[in-house]
Amino acid sequence: MSLPTINPTQTAAWQKLQAHFELMKEQQMQVLFAADPTRAEKMHIEWQDFLLDYSKNIATEETFALLQELANEVDLKSAIEQYFGGGLINQTENRAVLHTALRSKQTEPILVDGQDVLPEIAAVKAKMKAFSDRIISGAHTGYTGKAITDVVNIGIGGSDLGPAMMVEALKFYKNQLSVHFISNIDGDHVQELLKRIDPETTLFVIVSKTFTTQETLTNAQTIRTWFLQSASEQDVAKHFVAVSTNLQKVQEFGIAPENIFPMWDWVGGRFSLWSAVGLSVSLAVGYDNFEQLLDGAHDMDVHFRTAPFEQNMPVVMALLSIWYNNFYGAQTEAIIPYNQYLQKLVPYLQQGIMESNGKRVGRDGKPVSYQTGTIIWGEPGTNSQHAFFQLIHQGTKLIPTDFIGFKQALYGNKDHQDKLMSNFFAQTEALLMGRPETSGLSPFKVFTGNKPTNTLLIDKLTPASVGALVALYEHKLFVQGIIWNIYSYDQWGVELGKVLANSILTDIETGQIAAHDASTTFLLNKYLG
Repeated sequence: MSLPTINPTQTAAWQKLQAHFELMKEQQMQVLFAADPTRAEKMHIEWQDFLLDYSKNIATEETFALLQELANEVDLKSAIEQYFGGGLINQTENRAVLHTALRSKQTEPILVDGQDVLPEIAAVKAKMKAFSDRIISGAHTGYTGKAITDVVNIGIGGSDLGPAMMVEALKFYKNQLSVHFISNIDGDHVQELLKRIDPETTLFVIVSKTFTTQETLTNAQTIRTWFLQSASEQDVAKHFVAVSTNLQKVQEFGIAPENIFPMWDWVGGRFSLWSAVGLSVSLAVGYDNFEQLLDGAHDMDVHFRTAPFEQNMPVVMALLSIWYNNFYGAQTEAIIPYNQYLQKLVPYLQQGIMESNGKRVGRDGKPVSYQTGTIIWGEPGTNSQHAFFQLIHQGTKLIPTDFIGFKQALYGNKDHQDKLMSNFFAQTEALLMGRPETSGLSPFKVFTGNKPTNTLLIDKLTPASVGALVALYEHKLFVQGIIWNIYSYDQWGVELGKVLANSILTDIETGQIAAHDASTTFLLNKYLG
């Protein structure tokens, strides 16, 4: 069974939304709040320890009714069931999309090509737990008998961004191990790290599904050469592990078979931190915390799969994004976590959202006639207030913004937390209300307000709550892709650059420049100069 191929602009709901937008485009939220003081009571969702207040949006109850009508007309409910049930919804690669299975607690089989994937997921989790326990306890030692003190994750894209984001997010829960990340093929990146670690006490985790990714393998070989300056070939097995599907190439590298953690082609790289790709997370915070991370994501999966659309956090957030992107013409969305631990959340979500929904061809194989993927950007508050908030407040662009905050500070410093959260609440109020033009007020100091925001208020940053938060955005982008009638889970746009880079590398290594466009030929000549 394949996903439907419904052009959203041809639906009855889209036509109604277009007519509704003509009535709404000059609407002011200040007026909506004045007309209905109970607006926030009506426009919020409470789920477990999450509160989503979406009342500060340029939308009415009619807007949401029409957006839900659109979701029904493109058969979103059926698509959700295919997503969770192992349907081959990544149709251009003939693959299922089952990162949700990695955190599933269901006992009924989840079938891929007729095989239940749950037993093999359980086996990999058990292997991750046993290995993490041995490293953290010191039972596994390096080639000189010393305990491991440092872990280096070598990967790129989803094999780096997810684990790096999560290790940073859960730093409060970390153990004695220092965890580092190498991704960029820039040689200066790896050399700076090698100055700070000891080969006797460092474990290297190479993450590459095919074990052929240029950046990852180049960095891994550079590190292996450095390691062998003080150790032997036999010692590689004690210090290198791999997360991969390519058993032969991993063993040729010198990694022991028992230190290979498998991956599956039904998990896309940008959604793989829930798999053995998250081994560095398990090492950093312990497997029990990694399991809680999975549990939080699973709980959000259940919410997304079962909650009616009007009470469904990912669906509501996705529908609002469609509203602004496709009717108001907003091209970007900002995400502002008021928590320094989440400083890498936005770069992580950029990959997930923009790589997934940056598509120009519909599921029917025809170019789309409407806007698809949104540009995601942002950084933690309050830093961001002193950087780019001027543009959001008084600029000419409409930038819907998500604010993410926590009620409790992990270290309990109430003075800092109260000041942080006073800014959190003040910014959304200022973006809503603005500062109206009054007699004697300089026009430069006028704020129009009417800037849309979502507020996510969460009790506390825990492995479970971070897991649920990331899963929420995973499901939001899924809904967007279904409505836009695109395939969210392939990434053919990434491949062309890789192919051309290999061709140009041959030119550079041989000094013989092949046929290129005039600019590239000019630049290569200057580089080789």
